[in-house]
Amino acid sequence: MRKEGKLTTSNARLGRYCWGKLPANVIAHLADLTERHSLSIGAGHLRLLGGRWFITNAGLLHIAQRRGCVGIKTMLQRGPSDPDRCRWVFKAIVCKARSSKSFESYGDANPLNVSPAVRGAEMRVAETRAVNRALRKAYGIGLCSVEELGSHPFSAEPPKIGSVAPPNGQPSLRDKLCLVIRNYELDPTLVKRYAADFCGTETLREARRDLVESFVSTISQEAANNRAALVCKLNSYNQPEEVRS
Repeated sequence: MRKEGKLTTSNARLGRYCWGKLPANVIAHLADLTERHSLSIGAGHLRLLGGRWFITNAGLLHIAQRRGCVGIKTMLQRGPSDPDRCRWVFKAIVCKARSSKSFESYGDANPLNVSPAVRGAEMRVAETRAVNRALRKAYGIGLCSVEELGSHPFSAEPPKIGSVAPPNGQPSLRDKLCLVIRNYELDPTLVKRYAADFCGTETLREARRDLVESFVSTISQEAANNRAALVCKLNSYNQPEEVRS
């Protein structure tokens, strides 16, 4: 079997493992992306959100490297940027070859259009968005990139999780966990099972507050760093509950 065929088979297998049974059209789109761009789920090049494939910055850089991109330049746009409001705008220029024309695009970020997981890093998000858009334009990539998504790309609200009293009027741990679930399209039931296992209790409601705080911090970092790996971990908790007599 040729290399692309092996990657297609591997992607289909890993996609089902990470996100469960996938519709035929989603698998077909994945196969097309694999054959055309040699993108790998295992390498973090693609993510499935809301039933659609999104490419990552790693995936776009992979395509650029494979096609011999000779340079990427970014420039802060000082006029529209506003550091006092954490609003940043970048321009990115991609040069595919020394003799070809360049492709440029812009990216912006502020606290209102980034995920809570990356608040405080708006400058880096804006630069990444600019690079992603320029790369997509240069190489004709029709997929939106994950990093370009706003703070609430999907509106579905997850079921409520066991309440933990908030201190000093700050957002409750439940609210913080719900934000992670919503922003990263995680399965609330599997998250609760993972949380109970993490805290060493039968249910999340029984866990001590300090353990829940540690869990929320841990799952937030896991989701931001590698959502695909986190989904795979959550799917390991996808076991039918024992029928109680």
